Amino acid sequence: MAKLEPAPTVTPNAWDTALKQLDIVADRLNLHADLRAVLSTHKRELTVHFPVRMDNGRIQVFTGYRVQHNIARGPAKGGIRYHPHVSLDDVKALAMWMTWKCAVVGIPFGGAKGGVVCNPKTMSSGEVERMTRRFATELSILIGPESDIPAPDMNTNAQTMAWFMDTYSMHHGYSIPAVVTGKPLAVGGSEGRNDATGLGVALMIREASTRIGLPLQGASVVVQGFGNVGSVAALSLQNLGCRIIAISDSQGGAYLEDGLDIAAAVRFKEANGGIKGLAEDITNEELLELPCDILVPAAMENQITADNAPRIQAKLLAEAANGPVTPEADVILSEKCVFLLPDILCNAGGVLVSYFEWVQDLQAFFWKEAEIVAKLESVMVGAFNDVYQMAQSKQTDMRLAAYMVAVSRVAEAIVVRGIYP
Repeated sequence: MAKLEPAPTVTPNAWDTALKQLDIVADRLNLHADLRAVLSTHKRELTVHFPVRMDNGRIQVFTGYRVQHNIARGPAKGGIRYHPHVSLDDVKALAMWMTWKCAVVGIPFGGAKGGVVCNPKTMSSGEVERMTRRFATELSILIGPESDIPAPDMNTNAQTMAWFMDTYSMHHGYSIPAVVTGKPLAVGGSEGRNDATGLGVALMIREASTRIGLPLQGASVVVQGFGNVGSVAALSLQNLGCRIIAISDSQGGAYLEDGLDIAAAVRFKEANGGIKGLAEDITNEELLELPCDILVPAAMENQITADNAPRIQAKLLAEAANGPVTPEADVILSEKCVFLLPDILCNAGGVLVSYFEWVQDLQAFFWKEAEIVAKLESVMVGAFNDVYQMAQSKQTDMRLAAYMVAVSRVAEAIVVRGIYP
């Protein structure tokens, strides 16, 4: 008898996930069908194909996207990512999530997202710069300080945003720092921007732990994704007394039951290009299923699905990444009484400080880091309280509560503005 091969694992489509989440909250809010139609449709979707001269003299054609979901509450806001697996559906989902994220923390932005299909890790700095400047030129018909403000995301950084800003400014003949956020301080960046998302994650975990009676002193934490967000969140949680027992990057993870020294882990990664060899090796799949108090997925979408959700052992799950838990996994985690901090609340620190940067650029007056951190904490704790109160009053989980807060705010803006003409 022929041996049966296991069925291939199907990766959930991020856009399908985003639509399912919207449907669930729309039902709970009893949204009119007309509002559902508006909220489930993007305002603009731009696909560009553009040539770039590589170091060897050959021309390579890249594909890029920029999607604006909804701008009823203000200009579009969202990151630019460089990754081999960027797709239009992923960018659409991320743009919608950005709309909810801005609304749940109460800042006057709509959601957008962008990306280029590429592998910047195999490209020289010059190739990445030329690609970035050409992509910025392609997007110049959409972006602007009052229309659409990009920011860094996966595999992009402050330097990328400096190239974006400079390219856009050259087209206009004068410097326009407010066209992007996440820039270096030298060209209008903000104090506190680099650590904002990871710090916000730690703040949300702090607030949640007090509600569920989970002492942070000695609490075991697992962090999937040891990039900028994951490493800052891990260090911040360690400073709050947590024991970080496992971390990972794209190559795999490191596990130490007694707890890792996160500052040393950051230095190890910088010196070795990864964390392999730091401690006991562990796969990303194994890492997610470790016994722990707090699990922080800070990598990519769809990491926790119906397949592995039954084996998740954390008491508190904090979505530092966008969309790491599928709707099917949500149901399973809820049945297991896992307290989940949804992405649109948990990782909103980055867009919040991006908003602070935009405001500072527009007024050409900059704040000190201590003031920015204090504002970040005040707004995020307030947003947590709004969502937690909604969850308690409606007897629902934190994800649905966060969506109810966010979607109702966007829907209200659409209704108040009306339909033109």
